[in-house]
Amino acid sequence: MATKTTEMARVSAKGGFHLLWGLVVSTLISAVGTIIIARLLGAGNYGLYTIALSAPALISTFRDWGINSAMIRYSAQYNSQNNTDKIKGIFVSGLVFEIILGLLLSVLTFFLSGFIAATFNRPTIAPLLQIISITVLAGALMNAATAAYTGMETMHLNSIMLIVHSTAKTILILALVLFGFGTIGAVTGFSIATSIAGLTSVLLMFTIYRSLPKSTHTKLEIIATTKTMLKYGLPVSIGAIILGFLVQFYSFILAIYVSNNAVIGNYSVALNFVVLITFFATPVTTMLFPAFSKLDAQKDKALFGNIFQYSVKYASFIVVPVTAMVMVLSQPAIRTIFQDRYEQAPLFLALLSITYLYTALGNLSVGNLINGQGHTNFNLKISILTAAIGFPLSFILISNFGVIGLIVTSLTVSLPGLFISLRFIKNKFDVSVDWVSSGKIMLSSALAAILTYVLISELAFSNPIKLSIGIFAFVIVLVPAALITRTVNAADISNLREISNGLGFLRNPLNSLISLLEKLMKILQRQKQN
Repeated sequence: MATKTTEMARVSAKGGFHLLWGLVVSTLISAVGTIIIARLLGAGNYGLYTIALSAPALISTFRDWGINSAMIRYSAQYNSQNNTDKIKGIFVSGLVFEIILGLLLSVLTFFLSGFIAATFNRPTIAPLLQIISITVLAGALMNAATAAYTGMETMHLNSIMLIVHSTAKTILILALVLFGFGTIGAVTGFSIATSIAGLTSVLLMFTIYRSLPKSTHTKLEIIATTKTMLKYGLPVSIGAIILGFLVQFYSFILAIYVSNNAVIGNYSVALNFVVLITFFATPVTTMLFPAFSKLDAQKDKALFGNIFQYSVKYASFIVVPVTAMVMVLSQPAIRTIFQDRYEQAPLFLALLSITYLYTALGNLSVGNLINGQGHTNFNLKISILTAAIGFPLSFILISNFGVIGLIVTSLTVSLPGLFISLRFIKNKFDVSVDWVSSGKIMLSSALAAILTYVLISELAFSNPIKLSIGIFAFVIVLVPAALITRTVNAADISNLREISNGLGFLRNPLNSLISLLEKLMKILQRQKQN
């Protein structure tokens, strides 16, 4: 790998690491609260709580207008050019836009609460929707700040924000539920916590602003900057609105055709467990966007191709095995925590996880590459195609098969757009996925998953013991399988060692693990020669 490629990978890995620890800590805090809340509320009330949260999420899809994506792209681009004036203009313009639109939509959500509740066939949740309407504005503040952190590659601030949010949410919701306020207490706690996180995120964003060198111009040119961001971001926004509305349409159809709140509660628990995979997927997708925004595909053609292939390969190294392990251990994992309270959740979790296997096809990289190079209109067309397939398919499948129909729909609708996007970047930039490498990663993960499933199926131990043995067995099988199939080669070992230098306190343990892999590789090579 070229030196510049390695350096960019190291910077992205560092940012991903800072985001990862924040995700891990915040999600662990939230997970503890979620488990207790799900136990206290029961499947029915927990399902009602989930439905209440979905309404502001639907409204929020109309809030951004692509400003956040534009903030990431331009702040990353101007930061690489050391253009302080432009960065400050991007920050202020983006935040002002988000505050104005977020406030308007919060008010709209409040006054439409009765209509939305009736639409969901649950008129009693109207007061819950009024309480939670403030999260539309709070979410706008958090998103604007996150865009600033991402573009400037200061993801440790994002981690702080996430931890503040999860801690406040867990403490407040648990306190209010334990005091006997039930579902309304849970919604109130969530709303207050999100507001606290929104204010915290803006304060942290201000620390970046103040650290920038003084501007040579006094005017920030907010209107002109906003116009520039909207020109870039509107296609992204329209695509995000379409896809966001599609996801909320799934929830809407589910609420209408699945009257059993307990089933929705099972689905919600499964969604919470999928977070185990997003621990690893989210840092990858977050840091790839600013990385691709810095590159000129024409001037840095070889570097551009290397960055894309390695982004797919190393993302797959992490995400695909984790996904396979979550799928195969879904039942003992959920039953370890909930016993038999959520019987359908293991199946839902295993099916929901499949979408992360698409990482080996370039799913996490291709959209970031296209947007990073400014081809947002193309991604808008892909979003329209996805929606054209998703709306009728979801209605048919969800109305007939409930949650299973929803999951099958979500797994299906993204594939046509992914394959078309891969063809586009091949024709436009002459880059493609290393299919041999992706195939080997899938094969190694499948072998580990199959053997682990066979093993735990034969064990008569308790679920916690099955889970522990399953994790250990999966890793023990995966490592030699990856080496035997040459999923990991000597060049990868060298690259990973270089990249690990940007991972803070993880550097030494990762280097020890890399050295162990190197020794195992040499042993296997000697045995093959003999």
